Amino acid sequence: MVHGIALHLSENAYNSKVLNAVKPEKDVDGVSDVNLGRLVRGDTYNCSVFPTASAVIELLEKLVKTIDGKKVLLVGACGPLEASLQCLLQRKGAMTMSCQWKTQQLQSKLHQADVVVVGSTKPKEIPVSWIRPGTTIVNCYLDFLSGEYGYGQDLKYSNQAAIEAVGPLTIAMRMQNMVKTSERWIQSQQYRQWNLHCLKLQPLSPVPSDIEISRGQSPKAVDVLAKEIGLLADEIEIYGQTKAKVRLSLLERLKDQPDGKYVLVAGITPTPLGEGKSTVTIGLVQALTAHLNVNSFACLRQPSQGPTFGVKGGAAGGGYAQVIPMEEFNLHLTGDIHAITAANNLLAAAIDARILHEGTQSDKALYNRLVPVVNGVREFSSIQLSRLKMMRINKINPDTLTEDEISKFVRLNIDPSTITWQRVLDTNDRFLRKITIGQANTEKGFFRQAQFDIAVASEIMAILALTTSLSDMKERLGKMVVANDKNGHPVTAEDLGVTGALAVLMKDAIKPTLMQTLEGTPVFVHAGPFANIAHGNSSVLADKIALKLVGERGFVVTEAGFGADIGMEKFFNIKCRASGLVPSVVVLVATVRALKMHGGGPNVTAGAPLKREYTEENLQLVSDGCCNLQKQIQIAQLFGVPVVVALNVFKTDSHAEVDLVCEIAKEAGAFDAVPCNHWSAGGRGAVELAQAVRRAASQENSFKYLYNLELPIIEKIRIIAQKVYGADDIELSPAAQSQINRYSQQGFGNLPICMAKTHLSLSHQPERKGVPTGFILPISDVRASIGAGFIYPLVGTMSTMPGLPTRPCFYDIDLDPVTEQVKGLF
Repeated sequence: MVHGIALHLSENAYNSKVLNAVKPEKDVDGVSDVNLGRLVRGDTYNCSVFPTASAVIELLEKLVKTIDGKKVLLVGACGPLEASLQCLLQRKGAMTMSCQWKTQQLQSKLHQADVVVVGSTKPKEIPVSWIRPGTTIVNCYLDFLSGEYGYGQDLKYSNQAAIEAVGPLTIAMRMQNMVKTSERWIQSQQYRQWNLHCLKLQPLSPVPSDIEISRGQSPKAVDVLAKEIGLLADEIEIYGQTKAKVRLSLLERLKDQPDGKYVLVAGITPTPLGEGKSTVTIGLVQALTAHLNVNSFACLRQPSQGPTFGVKGGAAGGGYAQVIPMEEFNLHLTGDIHAITAANNLLAAAIDARILHEGTQSDKALYNRLVPVVNGVREFSSIQLSRLKMMRINKINPDTLTEDEISKFVRLNIDPSTITWQRVLDTNDRFLRKITIGQANTEKGFFRQAQFDIAVASEIMAILALTTSLSDMKERLGKMVVANDKNGHPVTAEDLGVTGALAVLMKDAIKPTLMQTLEGTPVFVHAGPFANIAHGNSSVLADKIALKLVGERGFVVTEAGFGADIGMEKFFNIKCRASGLVPSVVVLVATVRALKMHGGGPNVTAGAPLKREYTEENLQLVSDGCCNLQKQIQIAQLFGVPVVVALNVFKTDSHAEVDLVCEIAKEAGAFDAVPCNHWSAGGRGAVELAQAVRRAASQENSFKYLYNLELPIIEKIRIIAQKVYGADDIELSPAAQSQINRYSQQGFGNLPICMAKTHLSLSHQPERKGVPTGFILPISDVRASIGAGFIYPLVGTMSTMPGLPTRPCFYDIDLDPVTEQVKGLF
């Protein structure tokens, strides 16, 4: 890496375009507009000063007793030299004048000057006698053609004045600039203390809609936010005014920086009434940073556009605890899900195309097309060489393969009935749950039944969330198993030769996106796997980068999807294994009205008014429903991590109900239980929660995984079913047992388990609230995401493509063509 650039140019090449082509931090000559501007402002620490100008000042301070009050004439100087000298001399108290050799009244100006600084060769027609005897003359004009200083012969041999050249000193000043530039670069690579300016909130009552609150706040420019939290200019890629990708190079720069504290936000078993995990996550970091002056980062998943336009709506927190701008958070963001869709569907197309071509061509024809002659030369591509090596064919010359080796190389022999890789779309579309592909005549009868999944269910999304580097992601993409061949061996993306192309499509998606909360605190938005059909957590990379940025005493708060039994369990057993990170605290979110539903409260219909059981005090319902909260606390304790309960307070909650929940939570083993009002008050309403989290994080931590990876697949499933869900046992279908046997034989038995189960109950039956007991957990099928690195058993029937309801959210969504503002999204 180049840290400094010195320009050796002729004077006529000194134009603005050339001088500003060098980055200011690498400009050791101090000739760029930025460096000159900093000099004028007096910011000499962060700028490089033109070496010749520095040399002149250094020389004058030795030649004259004091510069203060001296009349200094700059003659024949221009550009950076003139600007720098004017600034430096005036700062020393000198009275400066500047003119060219052809200036009228030059004789008078030369005669009045105490010091003359010569910036260019003196014309012969200007007599030496114009310069007053005893005048100090400093020459700083280098003849770039001869390499000599151009005084003019008559001036050079005159003994009327003391003439000094700055040549050697200029070289020394440039070297000094190089040292300063290197020192500044080294310092810039160190961890920087935050200089965060939080945004002020003025909460209103009643609380306006989420979109009104979001639009009522003016977010900081994202480059300003990045600088405040210690990111370097070359570590961000800006998308518009409020979003930026953060480059992974930061991890190398801060590799020796200790991590901050790691906090997971989970919840009780979800209900249609909502618990507000995202709101708690945002409220907590706003409280930590904006009100307790503690560095903190929120790390959230990117929402899928399927639910946004379907039944759920946007997902950016809510009230006075949300990510802004919320429209950008929910719509497209920086295109990561689109990249996943493109990569996923490229692989799907490659599978069917390979089956078609193998089914309609001979070995020789396939080989000639897979390894074509280009400009008279036939060569294997790098990924083809990798396949040959994997097949133990140690040849690099395509013309030396035997017929048997050619046949093995060109034929994957994919069994269509075993294909598990589906096409994806980020739209809820129930009619794509089962389709027939290949019905056109051009596909020559190669049709089969297939389906579409929602984009966030793609294994590539899970890989994005679990990867630790670009090379790790590429390796994981290559390992993805898409089918078996007709001999029962796994077929991977690497076998299909598509790994490199997938990595190219994902090269920008791997970088987390930086945004901010309503109070101007930083947020990473990255990856968005569902928690019921995947592991339901934001990315490892976002967490790792954030943990470095917050510093040793800071906090990173991330959220796990759905209830603690699903999202939190997968966070510990899958994500923490992939990252090697150790969580400090679990924040378990609950609401009084959700607990009432778990206690036997009536069903809730979306859009209908709540029944009085939920709006009036009912201590018995609350007490009965706290069994679910107690169970989720116990699940967290299985992993040895302290639990703080965050009770989201609604205006219909009575003080007695709030006190009862907090009391029961503490009796169940929670470190603390705190009522929260961040939805209506912003970070100020979560200060007590933030204080409790800080205290809990200072406790001794005995984190441990739930199971050993070396255990058989069946035993790992049984441990989760019994210890987490409370099942009596598990029951495997013949298909599930067959798949477990196959994965074990293929060497995948040591992977962690990612249960695909309903999120609406601890059991497999969504209508069973509270803490169900006495049930056997049915495992209908078992599948594998080898690239992501887990086995996922299917509990009952799990849909991977949501459908649209009778009245989707899109009925309320519109765009104002004049203001370009989105309406009705939230």
